[in-house]
This record gives sequence, structure tokens and C-alpha cells, in this order.
Amino acid sequence: MEATSETPEPRVRHFRQILLWPLQLMPLPPDCPVDNHYQLLQQAGPDNPWRELVDEFSGTPGEFQERHYSEFVTFLPYVQRFLYGEGGGGDHASATGESPIRVFRRHDLAKVRMTFKEGGETIDFDIVHLDLYFFYDIDVVILAVEIAADNLDLRQVQDTLYRFGRAYPPYWDDDGSGGHCLKQAAWLGNDGRVVAVSDYENRDKYLSFVARFRSPCLSAHWEFLLRPLVLHHSDEDGIVRYRQIEYHRLPLMAYLAMDDPGAMSRGDFARLVLVTGPGKRGSSPYSDQHLDNFEGRYCLDRFWHPGATQPGTRLLSCGHAFVMVGSADDNYFRGLENGLLGQFRHQFFLLFLIPHFHKAALLMLSDRLVTALNRLEIGKAESVKQFKRAIREILEVFLRFSHRYWFHEISDQAQARALFALTREHLGTEKLYTELREEIQDMSQYLDSDSLRRQANTVVRLTVVTTAGLVATITTGFLGMNLIEAAQEPLLDRLLFFALVAIPSTLATGFAVVKSKPLSDFLEALSDERLSAGEKLSTLRGVWKKRRLPGNG
Repeated sequence: MEATSETPEPRVRHFRQILLWPLQLMPLPPDCPVDNHYQLLQQAGPDNPWRELVDEFSGTPGEFQERHYSEFVTFLPYVQRFLYGEGGGGDHASATGESPIRVFRRHDLAKVRMTFKEGGETIDFDIVHLDLYFFYDIDVVILAVEIAADNLDLRQVQDTLYRFGRAYPPYWDDDGSGGHCLKQAAWLGNDGRVVAVSDYENRDKYLSFVARFRSPCLSAHWEFLLRPLVLHHSDEDGIVRYRQIEYHRLPLMAYLAMDDPGAMSRGDFARLVLVTGPGKRGSSPYSDQHLDNFEGRYCLDRFWHPGATQPGTRLLSCGHAFVMVGSADDNYFRGLENGLLGQFRHQFFLLFLIPHFHKAALLMLSDRLVTALNRLEIGKAESVKQFKRAIREILEVFLRFSHRYWFHEISDQAQARALFALTREHLGTEKLYTELREEIQDMSQYLDSDSLRRQANTVVRLTVVTTAGLVATITTGFLGMNLIEAAQEPLLDRLLFFALVAIPSTLATGFAVVKSKPLSDFLEALSDERLSAGEKLSTLRGVWKKRRLPGNG
């Protein structure tokens, strides 16, 4: 149905938004007493608001509900082991069968107050969950922020999706406010007091930070939310340091329970899934050519019946965003436990989380590879050793990631399988994985070939020394007797004879080692029947010639 400017604004009876923010964790120092970043968060002091969450799968069987069971059976067995583990206890998940995912949650914030630019409108959204997802053996953490509100206009929802998930402003408007951002975002505590406020308008802060660190900083309210984690490029002290790994717009999920979802236009759906912000009613955010095959590229319409009295449920994904739209009058769609709202917050959340974790982990490994290359100084032996060590560590992490976390399929349920495939396709994780694997393999092959070259040089030198020693061994063996009868001489005389033999022998061996390369060339020429005697002697004379260094005239 195409809307016109006179069409009433569609109403959203219930709205949910989940932001996912993948961040790269900086490697722990060698002298760190723990092996994983989440252990530092466990040991943080009383000022740390994050507490580890014990999920329902670790509780008593009597508290395990049907919703948990439905979530569990959505996934294939190897994905179940990744998400939920196989039981057991201890810190090392890989050894005990625990899930490699650790979740931390804070409960001290109740609402987020958003002030929009149009007319200074202010809306308070309930904070449902604030979670941090850590992954065993992977230096990535994902912040999940879930908010909810009732009775909003579609335009307000579109503006919220467009402006809330901004880590920092890309530019500033004429009035000094951050471009594309909220006019202000504020976290409210459980007592209703404002505890942190955004500072998108503080242009000098962002400019000076980039000029100093060559890295963008974050808005004050996001920095507050992540503490005691601190930005790597900063002077703050923190138990865990992180850096941004993707664009400043946070990936998001949205759930809209509408009065009449069938009244939404093609342009409305495009604005939602492509997160373009509100526009004129009935208009499209982009040209018709750009939105060609929009339904095939972004929509999962297995249960969507446009034009019907009950149009059903429509799922949309562009990789960066996942949107679920349905009727507020449908009890199954509004069901928080066994309905689609519950699935949105659990099954679909995991279907969206996994591919974004894949992309973040691959980008993290790629960044570490680039960092290792930038630190390489070929002329310094210690730098070369550190480079080799770093590359082999990256290869080990990549192999563990491939066998523990990398999935091509995660569910046999048609809708879940289709959503996962569509999200992966838009994110380009398959291509990114292939490129990174080839880069690491090329680097590993280079290191292996360099090791073989060094071993070959060592073998050549040992061969030359062995050949020289063989001549002396055959000569003394042929004589079969001592040239000097000194067994009955005084000890001092015997030591003198020993020194007279040992010193020339050592010098001769050292000379053979120093000249091993030209000597090996001479031995190779000597064995070549195509060379004349003069050419072979010319090669021998080259042993005593001093080689000129490159660049010396």
C-alpha cells in the first residue's frame, strides 16, 4: 500500500530496539595474572557495575522453562555447544565443556532519555538489558543495549533507530549539534536521576582527540556505560582496554508491533531496514533504481501477506539492521514468553549476534596482522623474531576460531537458516574469512620458506666444514701413528704441543665457516664436468677475494 502525505502516521503500539556494539579488546600484557579479559572484570572492585550473569542453562532444572527449550532446539548441535556448552565448571571453557561465552550485566540504569532535534521532543525509553558478551580466547567484546517503549509514531521510531546508535558525530550541524546524532542522550538511574549525558556538541573534544591519537573518541554517555573498560587511545586508567573495530553506527535490531502493519508503504519498510531516518510520508529514501529488487535483497516474506486483513509478520535484514514488523492485535506476535517477541529477544538475537561476532573476530585478527607488519624492521634481528612470534600466534588464534566459532549453517529451521544466510551475505563475512585465511597462509608459508632457507644455509656451511675436516681425518688416519712422540714429556710440554695443534685447527675451522659460502661455490664448480680446470681455479681464487658491499663503488 502506497501512503500519501495525507495518510495518518502509523502507530507503533510496542517498540523494542537492541543495539550491538562489537569492540576489539587489546591483548593482555605478558605479566597479567589472568588469561582472559572477563576474569579482570570478575576481580574488579565494588565500584564495578558489571556482574557476571548466570544463565538459565546453568541453574536448577526446575527453573528451566519452555522458552529456554525452544531457544535451545533452534540451533544445530555444534552451535548448541558453542552457545550453551555441555556442563561442567572451571575457568577454562575449552577443557570443561562450558560455553565459551561469558555475559556480564549491569542493573543500575533504568531509562535512557532521548532529546530529538525536531522541536526538542524528549522521550524516555525503558532499559530492558545492558549486557557485555565476552568470548573465550578471542579479543572481542560485544555490548548489547535493549530498550523499549509503547505508543510511538512510526516517525519517532525511525528517528530513534537513525540517531540513538551513534558512537560519535561524523560532523556538526550549523547549530553546533552532532550531525545525525540525538540532540542529547542521558542515562537515568533507578532513582530517576540523570547519571551521564552525551556530549556530541563538544566539537573541540573530538577534534583534539583525533589530532592527538589518530583515532576517534566516544561520546561521554557511551564511555560511562562501558566503564571500567576504557578506550585504548586515552590517558584513562582501566582494567580492560578496547578500541573501535567498525563504523561509528552500531548494528541494531528493531521490533515493531503496529496497529496496521499492512498500511505501511514500501518506502516505510525501506527506511526501517536501511536505517535512513524519517522522511516525507509515502516517499522512498532512495531512487527506484537503487531499491530495485528491494524485496528480494532485504525481505523474508515467508509469513507476510500484503493486502490481507491479517498481513502476518515481515522480517527484513540488511546486515547492519534486522527488523521485525507485525500486528499488535496478534497475541502470538506480542507474546513475550512463547510468542514472536520472545523469539526476537532470544533466538533472533542470537541469529544476529553470531554473524556480527564472526565479522568482529575476523576484523580483529586482520588488525593484529597489520600491526605485526607495521612493527617489523627487517634489519633488526629482534624485530624479525617478534614478527615471527606474532604471526604464529595469529595463525594459532585463527585456527582455533575456525574450529570453535566459524559456522556456515547454524539451524535447520527454514526461517532461522534464511535469516542467518541473508545477514552473512550482507556483512560479507564469507569473503572476509577467505581473504584473511589466504593472507595468514601466505605469511605462514613465507615464514616456513625463510626457515627452510636458513636451514639450507646452515647445511651448506656444515657440509663445507665437514669436507675440510674429512681431509684432515683421512690424513691422520692413514698415518696410523703419532707424528710426535710426546707421551712421556712433561705436562707443560704436552700442553704446548696441544696448543700448537688446537690453535691452527680452530683457525682453519673458523676460516672454513667464514668462507663456507664461496667454498661451497668452489666445491660445486669442482664437481661440474662442464667447467675447465682454469674456470675451476678461478672459482677457487674467489674464496680469497673481498666481496664489495652493495652501493660501494
